[in-house]
This record gives sequence, structure tokens and C-alpha cells, in this order.
Amino acid sequence: MILDCAGKRVDLSSPQVMGILNVTPDSFSDGGNYQRVRAAIQRAHQMVEEGAAIIDVGGESTRPGACAVSVAEELERVLPVIEALGKEMPVPISIDTCKPEVMREAVKAGAGFINDVAALSAPGAVEAAADCLVPISLMHMQGQPRTMQSAPVYGDVVRDVCDYLLQRVAACETYGIKRARLIIDPGFGFGKTLAHNLTLLKALPQLVATGLPVLVGISRKSMIGTILNAKLDDRVIGSVSAAVLAANAGAKIIRVHDVKETVEALKIVSAVNSYRECEKEL
Repeated sequence: MILDCAGKRVDLSSPQVMGILNVTPDSFSDGGNYQRVRAAIQRAHQMVEEGAAIIDVGGESTRPGACAVSVAEELERVLPVIEALGKEMPVPISIDTCKPEVMREAVKAGAGFINDVAALSAPGAVEAAADCLVPISLMHMQGQPRTMQSAPVYGDVVRDVCDYLLQRVAACETYGIKRARLIIDPGFGFGKTLAHNLTLLKALPQLVATGLPVLVGISRKSMIGTILNAKLDDRVIGSVSAAVLAANAGAKIIRVHDVKETVEALKIVSAVNSYRECEKEL
């Protein structure tokens, strides 16, 4: 499958890495590191050199307890970076937002992909995404970022997540958004306990079986820290291990902080899976 991201193409025949570029002061892992436009641009170039197929620019933290920001403030953070990168990057720029106004302005500025943690549930978001004519990732989240980890409860987390995402896909289709433009994301860490996250990771093939490309974002999250009893800077190996599991289960886009390490690991996954296909032919 080829994603057409406003003229820049991403080949999903093998798993691809989406590099995280937070231009925020308070994101859980790299908040404050890339607030300056020059630093953000340098980091984007570094991630592309390391093998990132998409650069995901975010101007509002969605970590538990993070403060909301206005449309104006979010635009002020992301637009200068997107405008600069859109002109010079060989890979697509993604806008990580749930605000329809930011979606529209970011795509005008050069973004070719929308990554929405709220699955276009905000008023006007589906209409904005339909007008933007770029691929969209729809993520599952129980509750809101500020309170989502208070006490998440599910009847059957896999079924509930799948049902919700397919409902959002159907809502998009009613607005004329073609299925070929849609990606689904189970939302690891967004209104989920460690048990929920592990259950979803183990059951990832069920989401893959929907026929929609699956995006997974586990990089450096608290589930990794809890399992390893590790601080943020010590979660690289755990994050890459989770990325390998996700890719081997069929995920097509892996959203990460540690691009080089993940790209190299996914090359091993692709090589092994390609060899399996060759064996079948023989």
C-alpha cells in the first residue's frame, strides 16, 4: 500500500518509522528540547538521515495532566516548523493535533498527514480532515488526556478499541473520506492500564485483520518504564523491543523518539519476513 501524503509517498509494504518532533515545553519525554525552530529543523533532518519515513510535529502535549493550549498558541508553535520542513524535507510532515483549525492551517503550510489522538471526534474535525485530502490516523483514547489515566475500565479492551475505531472509520466515510486515506491506532497509554496495553499489543493482529494500516506509538511510554522499572532515558531498548513486536504483528507505522535504533530493528523484521515469503515460493 502506498500513502499519498500531499504528493510525498510512503510505501507501507514494509513497516515504516514516524519520528516524533514535539515543539512543546511539556511533552513527557522531550518537552522543551525543540521549541526553537532551528533546533526542531535540525532534529527533523537528523531523523530523516536515520531513516524516518514521516516526521510528526506536535504543538500540544497529550501526556496525562498536561495543560490545554489555545488554537493560536498551537499554531504559533507548529506553523513555522511545518513551513520550513515542508519545503525542504523529502518525507511527509505530519501534524499531531485534534483541532480542526490547526489541521487546516498545517496542511496549507505543507503537512501531508494528520495524526489525531481524538480520532476526529472534535466538532468540525471530520469536515476539516475531509477537506484537507491527506491521510489521517485515528487513535483510540478513553476519556481526555488530562484525566484519562485516572481509572480506565473496559468490558473487553480489544473488542472495545476495535469497535470504536471502526465506528470512527465509518463516520469518516460518511463525510467522503476514502478508506484508503485512513490509518488506525489503538492508543497505547491513552486511558489504559498496563494490563490493557499488554493485552492490546498481544492482540494487535486483530486490528491488522480489519484491513486498515495500523499505527503504533509505544515509544518510551510508562508501560515500558513500569515493566523495566526504568526512567525515560533508559527505555530505548524496551521501546525498540515493543516496536519489533508491533511490526512483526503487522503494524505498518511505528511512531518513535529513537529513530535510528528502531529503523535498524525493523530492517531485521522485514528481512526475516521477506525470507519467509521467499521460502513459501520455493
